[in-house]
Amino acid sequence: MDLDHPDSAHEATVNEEELREDIIAVLRTVYDPEISVNIFDLGLIYMLDIDPEGNVQIEMTLTAPACPVAGTFPGVVEGRVAEVPGVKSVHVELVWEPPWSIDSMTDEVKLELGLL
Repeated sequence: MDLDHPDSAHEATVNEEELREDIIAVLRTVYDPEISVNIFDLGLIYMLDIDPEGNVQIEMTLTAPACPVAGTFPGVVEGRVAEVPGVKSVHVELVWEPPWSIDSMTDEVKLELGLL
């Protein structure tokens, strides 16, 4: 850090928008085990929050509460996002409200699955 430049402290922070794009790209490589669609376009990611230091908070759901991977899948997502350069820490919380529905999917996924 260069103390002669007033912006040097700002350089320690991440570009949140670029980091968000990189995280979304990674989330699009993680597929739901029951539906062969990535979890982002499937609408399983309810919240993605990134602070200026690169700490990431994700709220996600699953297609059904009885999903057999409910206990392990958030950890898989956490591990994949943690590999993104610029991410300092990741916390993934599994939530059930609101319940996931087909309306959560992108139109492209609905079309791909023959729902449109």
